[in-house]
Amino acid sequence: MEQWSWWVLGVAFVIDLAIRITAIIVIPRNRRPTAAMAWLLAVFFIPYIGVILFLVIGNPRLPRARRRKQDQINAYIAETSDQLHFGTLRPNAPEWLTPLVEMNQKLGALPISGDNGAHLISDYQRSLDEMADAIRTADDYVHVEFYILQSDAATDNFFRALEEVAAREVTVRVLLDHWANRWKPRYRQTIKRLDAMGADWHLMLPMQPLKGRMQRPDLRNHRKLLVVDGTVAFVGSQNVTDSTYNLPKNIKRGLHWVDLMVRIDGPIVLAVNAIFLSDWYSETDEVLSEIDITQAEIGSGDLDCQIVPSGPGFEVENNLRLFLALLYAAREKIMIVSPYFVPDEALLLAVSAASDRGVAVELFVSEEGDQAVVYHAQRSYYEALLRAGVRIWMYRKPYILHTKSLTIDDEVAVIGSSNMDMRSFGLNLEISMLVRGEEFVAEMRTVEDEYRAFSRELTLEEWLQQPLRSTVLDNLARLTSALQ
Repeated sequence: MEQWSWWVLGVAFVIDLAIRITAIIVIPRNRRPTAAMAWLLAVFFIPYIGVILFLVIGNPRLPRARRRKQDQINAYIAETSDQLHFGTLRPNAPEWLTPLVEMNQKLGALPISGDNGAHLISDYQRSLDEMADAIRTADDYVHVEFYILQSDAATDNFFRALEEVAAREVTVRVLLDHWANRWKPRYRQTIKRLDAMGADWHLMLPMQPLKGRMQRPDLRNHRKLLVVDGTVAFVGSQNVTDSTYNLPKNIKRGLHWVDLMVRIDGPIVLAVNAIFLSDWYSETDEVLSEIDITQAEIGSGDLDCQIVPSGPGFEVENNLRLFLALLYAAREKIMIVSPYFVPDEALLLAVSAASDRGVAVELFVSEEGDQAVVYHAQRSYYEALLRAGVRIWMYRKPYILHTKSLTIDDEVAVIGSSNMDMRSFGLNLEISMLVRGEEFVAEMRTVEDEYRAFSRELTLEEWLQQPLRSTVLDNLARLTSALQ
């Protein structure tokens, strides 16, 4: 019996050693050092559980077939856009802007366009109602793509607008994320309403193993966009749902989300539509060849705009590279609004380096978090940021500041669905819009002033009074945030 026990222990030791050696060989390959280190720690400290987790969520990319589709889409967009003239660009662009735009087009296939109109909508209900108003003008089609889509009292006008145009035989196509909606309140009511109006709807990134549709289970399509007839579009951070997300825990805590959307017209709408068409093809295998993305209409303004898609279908983190380039280009001022700010080493260095060279850097986050792990991971960076001279504004509870934006100096801004965290860089499908134009940045500054007025500033002195238990939780969450 004793000999048998030693034999079992010996086999267990060999297996354990094999796991560790294999992990050192396999895990770091083509993976960021922080993510590799986090996975190695997981495997070394909890070998069997760590291996199971790695097998389930260790691959940060979409299945090969989905990536091939993305490559086909990029090639088509690049080939088409080479022959087109997307408006007239504003003169006297900063020297750094042209190579930045070229990088964005190389990574995401979409060109910059001029002669665009863009206006911000910072009121939560008004953005839903303005989208509804735009939908009612549709003659041919409406394209709806949102991470969360729920039929409730706040969104009833939006859904009634869809029903009205569908009754006029306008084609309504809808995409919504599977995981974000399937087990959430009002999912069944929402699907029934879409079916009743005759909308052509599909789930994004569905986990349906019996239908052969599988990928890493925590990948999300986090994009938020609406396109009407290829002439008007909306992008931003807001989902189509009540500001509480209809979740009992949010209602109990009195939480409400604060978001920012932008209404756009002009040639840039074609780029937003191209993102929808690519996601539609990825989910349905249907090529909507009848939708023309080559005929651009001049917009109501003269802003230069570029859409930058990102996500696990691309080879690199397109959104992270965009943010890094802008942070290093800034000369006077950087304003970051991100509900989940969990930077990697490169982003943290870019922010601190900007502050070191005299750029005024301000970060807007929420005082209260809705996701415990991300909330604590974000807090783990506060001391380093404060010591670097970054001013941190904490939007007062019970509101969750959900806007995602970046403005540098007084001429360039980015707005979209992408947070500045490792999930948004590596695991989520996101859409960001780069805008050049002083008038648009002035609108952003007004919104930032409103956020600042409703926030309190976090100081280094206050932060150093944090209890030890909070520091431990923050640092543990920081380690898990790198598991990609």
